[in-house]
Amino acid sequence: MLSQVCLCCLFFSRGFYSCRWTESSNHRRKCRWLSLLVVTLMSLLSLCWLYVCFAISNDQQNFNNVTFSILKTWVNYFLVLVIISAVLASYCILLLLFALIQVALEEQLHLHWLHKATAPFLQFGAVGALTLLSPFVFHRFHLAKTRSKMVIAGMFLVVSAAIFLCPLLIHSPCLIEVQELPEKPKLIGHTGAPMLAPENTMMSFNRSLECGVIAFETDVQLSKDRTPFLMHDHGPDFLLRTTNVKDKFKDSVNKSTDLTFEQLKTLNAGEQFLKNDPYGTVSLLSEEEKETARKQTILSLLKLLEFAKQHNTSVIFDLKNTETEEIDTNDTVKIILESGIPQSLILWLPSKEREVVKKHAPDFIQVYENETDLEKNNGSHLNVKYSKIKMKNISDLRKRNITVNLFVVNERWLFSMLWCAGASSVTTNACHLLKEMERPDWVMPRSTYLITWILVDISSALVMMALFHWTKHSLCHNADGLSNDNEQEVFLTRLA
Repeated sequence: MLSQVCLCCLFFSRGFYSCRWTESSNHRRKCRWLSLLVVTLMSLLSLCWLYVCFAISNDQQNFNNVTFSILKTWVNYFLVLVIISAVLASYCILLLLFALIQVALEEQLHLHWLHKATAPFLQFGAVGALTLLSPFVFHRFHLAKTRSKMVIAGMFLVVSAAIFLCPLLIHSPCLIEVQELPEKPKLIGHTGAPMLAPENTMMSFNRSLECGVIAFETDVQLSKDRTPFLMHDHGPDFLLRTTNVKDKFKDSVNKSTDLTFEQLKTLNAGEQFLKNDPYGTVSLLSEEEKETARKQTILSLLKLLEFAKQHNTSVIFDLKNTETEEIDTNDTVKIILESGIPQSLILWLPSKEREVVKKHAPDFIQVYENETDLEKNNGSHLNVKYSKIKMKNISDLRKRNITVNLFVVNERWLFSMLWCAGASSVTTNACHLLKEMERPDWVMPRSTYLITWILVDISSALVMMALFHWTKHSLCHNADGLSNDNEQEVFLTRLA
């Protein structure tokens, strides 16, 4: 019965893995370990790709926007990427399991061309691979000659040591005592609350106020009649993603100065949000909220300033048209001063003409985009992308009473890390989600972390030691059984 099961496993594993249904020749079997090594290395490479996908999940909207600017069609491209990666991950696990079955059954690993084509994208855990492969490595070790044993043992020990000891090199800001946890970072609404309403619209900024944001973040461009208005995209087809510009104007609109603000106000800035559902959150809106979203239009900077003044909320923005930033700066500062909003509520970010702005509006809070400019100007406010600053630097800057804002932060895990690091605030699309967090997703004393990893390493080492002796005992038992069979056969031959 057992032999029939083995034959069945052999049949299916050989067929799936290599599409070969006949037994491999002995001289070809010598290459199976090399093939297994190739598959394993490809799996490790795929693990790195899985980590990249996980890391960029926070910036999935940027990924979708960039892809949209290229293909001119809205689809949740990041979701497509994740689905494809998940399918390939499942495929990887299945493929490696069949490879291990092939090795266990002493079969040659004839990897079919279809598997070879997709192998670089397969994903599988390095730790799981080490655990699964260890019995086969031990089996090979016991059968090998002295020199080969030294090579096998050396390679396995190096890999195992790297995996076991890597926690010593892991530095996370959340490896701290609970009582040392910094204050929760404040929230800044990135174009308002774009997961709950069309971005850069009055509805969006209203929704962000419900999250308790301390500032509105936006992007300013100037129209043909020099009216500052809010719009994130710029360059060719800058209105295509968020408005119905295609339906309204037959001629292409490639820059903000192609239209007056009166023309811009005629565009619908909400229908595309409901149609494209960029964050998959439209279903969370009530029918009344959907109807409100459908009526949104492009917002002027003046309207936002009046709204911010009314609610005593700061405003931070960037000027998108870098070619005319000098002229845009003058017109923008003029509108801000005319609005009557307290200068202390303006977080001035554009770097060009900064000295001129300081003269005309000395009470604007000057915000710098990198640590070099911050130090050079003896500044006290830094606004930087989360991936362009080291966690340790955040803590060091905060100790010097420098306000550090990181953008754009949407995921709980990333917000948790920045919270532990001591960030003052974060710019986010997901203010409604982050406001609910009462503490980081995990905080652990470093001593507890190291003890946990040591126990895991010891347990794993003990399991592998048991497997090592089990494989040795199994081989010795088989050898003794074969020797006894040979002696019995000789004895029976003599009797005959």
